[in-house]
Amino acid sequence: MRRTLVVIVLLALAAAPALLSPWGLSQLTFVAIYIVAGTGLMLLAGHAGQLSLCHAAFIGVGAYVEAILHARGWPLPVSLLSATILASVTGIVAAWPARKLSGIYLAIATLSFGFIVQEIFMRWESVTGGNAGLAVANLDAGRFYWLALAASLGALWLLGRLLAGRLGRAFIALREDMTAATAIGIAVPRVKVTAFALAAAFGGLAGALYAHQLRFVSPEQFDWVMSIELLMMLVIGGLGTRAGIVIGAVFLIVLPQAIALLRDGLGWVTPPAGIELFAFGFALVLTLRYAPAGLAGWLGKSASL
Repeated sequence: MRRTLVVIVLLALAAAPALLSPWGLSQLTFVAIYIVAGTGLMLLAGHAGQLSLCHAAFIGVGAYVEAILHARGWPLPVSLLSATILASVTGIVAAWPARKLSGIYLAIATLSFGFIVQEIFMRWESVTGGNAGLAVANLDAGRFYWLALAASLGALWLLGRLLAGRLGRAFIALREDMTAATAIGIAVPRVKVTAFALAAAFGGLAGALYAHQLRFVSPEQFDWVMSIELLMMLVIGGLGTRAGIVIGAVFLIVLPQAIALLRDGLGWVTPPAGIELFAFGFALVLTLRYAPAGLAGWLGKSASL
């Protein structure tokens, strides 16, 4: 049954460029990009158990590197790879001083790192353009959809391969009990840094794709709110599952559209401030109350009844 569903979904994705409007295709492309970003955070928070609030910083590094290098004429494969690698290095920089922290202390440390990176985006005007941001070259929408789709499928496949190996087992041991992981010979600080580096690499690739999709990057796009939204996306979708990444990414794109419909229905000229975060938080509360394993777990349980 599951294989049949996967085949149907893949066929639908293959037919999407011919069936969807340009707007619909752009929304599906955003879903693919958020899947790549969510894969990195799922690896870090869902499987390694490291509560990070600076994932938006990794995405921002990838976005800015791509914007700068592509503007200078670098070939797209090279600029995407460079964005991924530099974001991974940023992940190591973030993790190294916090490698012995856990829980709320790690969350605060990563949140602070995100503020630092965003401040660099704003202040390094000669490179990043400061608050004015940078324009990013437009790419053919159809071809870019295939690129984003390939990246999302590749990210999910790679996550599965990582978790099936020795490193994946070390991540899970780290999540379950750090003391026990140390006792059985796992180098906890090194595994933590590795988890951050891999998560940041996925985030950097997502950021590079995000830059082309939006055609513009600016510091306020990569603030703590984005990190919180991505984390809530995974909890709502289903923490610790690849299906949860996909469902959460779809939810993250559908929610603003639902709010727009509500706005039109209620006749709002301007939505109330913070309505999107409120809706996200409300959805999170409902998920934790009625589907603690996330929508992926709830749907799986419903299908088995």
